[in-house]
Amino acid sequence: MRALVSFLIAWLAWAGSAAAEPVAVGSKRFTESYVLGEIVTQALQAAGVAAVHRQGLGNTAIVEQALMRGEVQVYPEYTGTIARELLKLEGNPTLAELNALLAPRGLQVAVPLGFNNTYALALREADAQRLGVATISDLARLPPAELSRLRTGLSHEFLVRADGWPALAQAYGLALKPGRGLDHGLAFQALAGGQVDLIDVYSTDAQIGRLGLRVLRDDRGFFPRYDAVLLMRQSLPEAAQRALAQLQGRLDEATMIALNAEAEIDRKPFAEVARGFLARQAASSAVPSAASSATSSPAAGRPGFVERLFAPDLPRLLAEHLALVFGSLALAVAVGVPLGVWAQARPRAGAVLRGAVGLLQTVPSLALLAVLVALLGRIGFLPALLALFAYALLPIVGNTIAGLAAVPAGLVQAAQALGLSRRDVMRHVMLPLALPVLLAGVTTAAVINVGTATVAAFVGAGGLGERIVAGLAVNDPAQMLAGALPAALLAVLVQAGFGLLERRSRTSG
Repeated sequence: MRALVSFLIAWLAWAGSAAAEPVAVGSKRFTESYVLGEIVTQALQAAGVAAVHRQGLGNTAIVEQALMRGEVQVYPEYTGTIARELLKLEGNPTLAELNALLAPRGLQVAVPLGFNNTYALALREADAQRLGVATISDLARLPPAELSRLRTGLSHEFLVRADGWPALAQAYGLALKPGRGLDHGLAFQALAGGQVDLIDVYSTDAQIGRLGLRVLRDDRGFFPRYDAVLLMRQSLPEAAQRALAQLQGRLDEATMIALNAEAEIDRKPFAEVARGFLARQAASSAVPSAASSATSSPAAGRPGFVERLFAPDLPRLLAEHLALVFGSLALAVAVGVPLGVWAQARPRAGAVLRGAVGLLQTVPSLALLAVLVALLGRIGFLPALLALFAYALLPIVGNTIAGLAAVPAGLVQAAQALGLSRRDVMRHVMLPLALPVLLAGVTTAAVINVGTATVAAFVGAGGLGERIVAGLAVNDPAQMLAGALPAALLAVLVQAGFGLLERRSRTSG
């Protein structure tokens, strides 16, 4: 009987923890996706459904993979992207047609939000008037010499999408050769500053009206409709689906442009933008006349830099950042020190090992993260941890080898003469004497990883990089600095802490 009671208690505890598992809401790395992700998250929370926002996960492919693996359960997407990028379809399929093709993947599309956010090309109005272009066909008909002088600032994803530049150029016969890719959040600033002349935009971008840009009409109808919807797993709990259904048709294009403007121009946090929208929706439903009074002035909700720096998410971001840094560092010490000991006794093999770990550090961080995400089949903490572990190996392995090589041969011979085994000589003589040099390598690895860990936000691993990536998405230097400054201070503190340990080890030695 007691065993049965214990079993029931354990089962209820497990069931309770499973039921408490929050719905993970994803978003891509641009303003509108951040805002919509926050609206979805807060709408779930308002309905009593536990939810977390895994924001800025990267491009379509990364978020779709996360959805397939269940690392997120729902995220805002667009019908044209689902058709062209995920299902490789042409035209404008209906939601029923999309769902029929998504069903074998365990996915479904639902909750049309109420607006179409299509791709477009844009120039400065003065340039458009000078060139006499109003449509993409006009652009294609420009003389080659004039066309070649246009500097492009197309986003990285647009340059490779199935419904992006390559297919667009072929459809219109555009002979223009695009330059390097540019982050979408920076493209408007580059265009306004005269650094580029032609960019890709979304039709709901707030900066279009603010900068007075000429959006070229898609006169051949190349781009499909990009109706905003929610792409979700079929296993999303019924309570969550009911809560999200309340968002259907609540956002027209004008509303979405206004929300994007709050984030990009008024510099409001995404969570605050979403909270204001949902509050206005609730007020509008309860008292129609209250909608206008619920709208705040643009400057009223704009937080200062100090407020952003010490925002409520700082403890969580610091904890995630420290977990990445010290978790990867501990793993690198556990693997790198034994490797260094092994390599020091085998000079030829040691040279090969140092070359291998050195090669790892030459791989760009984003490229290494992309490879690890593909190999592991998941995003988040684990691929980021392993990438940082790889970067920490070189200074730890190298300094272990150097520290052991610097131990005087006479001391080693004296220890051996006293009858100590090779293992005891290593443990009690060589490693203690090599400790200051080894700690210098650990310090270098730790400082490197504090900075590199900011990139982990691109794969949903969290940390202080979340603020930097979010600031990059809306071209907000203050938001980027609110993430960069704590990271820099953390690097200084880590350097100082390990430096103190290193000095103590030299003193005690």
